[in-house]
Amino acid sequence: MKAVPKLVNLVTPAHEHEFEAAHGLPEALPSGEVQLWQGSPDVKLMARQALHIDLVMGYFGVLLAWRGLSGWYDGAGLGPTLMAMVGMLPMIVLGLGLLAGFAWLMARTTVYTITNRRVVMRVGVVLSITFNLPFAQIAAAGWRARGRGGDIVLDLAGTDRIAYLHLWPHARPWHMKRTQPMLRGLADAPAVAQILSQALAQAEASRQALPQRAVVGVSRPQAHTNRPRTPSHRPPEARRHARHRPHLPATGPARGGHGRAVAQLFGGCRCLPAQRLQRRAAGRCAHHRHAPAAL
Repeated sequence: MKAVPKLVNLVTPAHEHEFEAAHGLPEALPSGEVQLWQGSPDVKLMARQALHIDLVMGYFGVLLAWRGLSGWYDGAGLGPTLMAMVGMLPMIVLGLGLLAGFAWLMARTTVYTITNRRVVMRVGVVLSITFNLPFAQIAAAGWRARGRGGDIVLDLAGTDRIAYLHLWPHARPWHMKRTQPMLRGLADAPAVAQILSQALAQAEASRQALPQRAVVGVSRPQAHTNRPRTPSHRPPEARRHARHRPHLPATGPARGGHGRAVAQLFGGCRCLPAQRLQRRAAGRCAHHRHAPAAL
């Protein structure tokens, strides 16, 4: 018995997004999260609004009219003029067909999902990218009518932004610095906008109902030291001596005891040991200008 090869469905291949836990979602919804709506853009609306196929058709119409008028002005007959215009049709049909096919691919690979906690956008024709937009990151949302459908625009809060090229065509046009994700080409935009509005309102009410936790600031106790601070009015030379003075046991009271201990050890001179060696080599103290005492 000869095996029949399995045909590949090019229209709706099942292997393309087989890694998804659920359709349009990168993972299964956690407990407490409910899917409220899921859908895709309309092909015609995507072609007209995102790819502006109407403007392209108008441009090709102007080219055809110019070709006919130029032939008539040159004195060509009706037959040659029509043949010249017909010769342009294959390229026109090819260009419009490419735009229509790309619009179909975008609409087929795009899935919008609204839950009671976030908005999920799975976009991308060749490489699929999933954007999770929690309600806490959505500052505002609005919709605008476009023909028989409409678009839903999401204004993000905070400083984090999504690159415009990563979102296109699912981004508000000409808002490149502060990108705004958009659920584009929805045939039932008013109903979807109502569902999203109610979900955002319920999420905001739930956040306000949470108890506010009081945070009390505790100041750290400052460490106390018995070392006297060097007065700011002392000359820099004296402050340098106080900063590099060795810690020796004081022989007298706490105030001034270190200085007296250094003077007793080094014969009345309060220079440091390194300076003492320099003074010994030079034969005279460089700081206090007195003769060195006997070691």
